[in-house]
Order: sequence, then structure tokens, then C-alpha cells
Amino acid sequence: DVQLVESGGGSVQAGGLLTLSCVASGYTYTSKNIAWFRQRSGEEREPIASIYSRGGIERIADSVKGRFTITQDQAKSTVWLQMNNLKVEDTAMYYCAASDRGLGLREDWYAYWGQGTQVTVSS
Repeated sequence: DVQLVESGGGSVQAGGLLTLSCVASGYTYTSKNIAWFRQRSGEEREPIASIYSRGGIERIADSVKGRFTITQDQAKSTVWLQMNNLKVEDTAMYYCAASDRGLGLREDWYAYWGQGTQVTVSS
């Protein structure tokens, strides 16, 4: 079975940084692309970044461009979301998800989801 396990969330002050990890298992890593989404309390889930598992292409949402970076290690089946200069509005539950429908930030393309990791940014 496809499994995605996120980690690395926590509490940080505004201006700080965190790196989230997503470890994928249960399938051939390069057969699916990975993305990060987040969901603030009371709001809809928002796409953040996606990466082509075979390498070379990433997508970053405008809302975090310049602050967040998505990277991967194919050998470790792991995707990271490095978040710099965090803002209070980045507080959310962060999810990684896998898609075999293409590279992009459309939530409906992603059939597999992790359990999420909470990021809290205080002022």
C-alpha cells in the first residue's frame, strides 16, 4: 500500500525556518509525483509545491515563492519542504500527497495523502 509519512513540523517564531520531510513507501517512487499542501484552521486545503519524482521540475505556489523550496532524494524516497522566513500566516497542517496523474498543484490529481504535520508560527 502507498504510504506517505510527514515529519518535521513544530512551533517556531516568525522569521524562523523549518524543514518538513515526507517519506514515501509501498510503491516505485518515480511512478508518482509528490506535492505539499497545507490547511489552515477553518480554511480549504491550499497547494504549496510539487516535484517531478524523476527529477528536474518543481512547482511552487506564488504564496510561498521565494521562501519555500521543495527537494527530493530519489534513493531515499523522500521529499523535503524547506520553509524559510516563516510568517504567522504559514501556521497550518501540512500534508504531502502523491499523484500518478502528472505534475501540478491540482488537489484532485492527488489520490494518496499522509496524515499531516502541524506547523505553528508565532509572532
